[in-house]
Amino acid sequence: MADVEWKISPGPVPYEAAVAAMEARVAAIHAGRARELVWLLEHPALYTAGTSARPEDLLEPGRLPVYRTGRGGQYTYHGPGQRVAYVLLDLEARGRNVRAHVRRLEDWLIETLAAFDVNGERRPGRVGIWVDRGGREDKIAAIGVRVRRWVTYHGVALNVAPDLGHFDGIVPCGIAAPDYGVTSLADLGVPVSMARVDAVLGATFARVFEGQAARLKP
Repeated sequence: MADVEWKISPGPVPYEAAVAAMEARVAAIHAGRARELVWLLEHPALYTAGTSARPEDLLEPGRLPVYRTGRGGQYTYHGPGQRVAYVLLDLEARGRNVRAHVRRLEDWLIETLAAFDVNGERRPGRVGIWVDRGGREDKIAAIGVRVRRWVTYHGVALNVAPDLGHFDGIVPCGIAAPDYGVTSLADLGVPVSMARVDAVLGATFARVFEGQAARLKP
């Protein structure tokens, strides 16, 4: 299986430009003209609405730009301090199993958090990765996937040190219960650079998806 290309964007990438680039790359992967890709980036502050987003879950419509997207899920926030990883893989070569792909994305996030001594966990009926705060549970990473011609795109968003106040403008992922919230590595008292997070993401991806060293390409 060909090596996965890794790309790291040094500055905020506009959301619409990222989606257009992903869609072009998906077509190229399907046609055999490009390698699979993991793209690490940050977006300017914005909200995205997945295919299951409900209008009432956008609590402050004028707060930030809102983008409709074809990924699964509901509303989520993207912005500086959050590591977005777009994962473009060919499931024709890896087995036509979308559920297994999502499971691997979850494993990837859990292993990455473990490297920082954070216990990230799945929760039945709740998408993403969660942290038990003792009496409440906070979401630290979101997952949203789309598949076209058996090539995956969109991916995961890990809260490293974003402005968590922006989550107040939405009901994140449609979960409004008072004992559920949002957190980040910084909020948990784990100050870490984005470069360090990227290095760990590369190492854990290699274990979960490939069993070989991933090559980071800025």
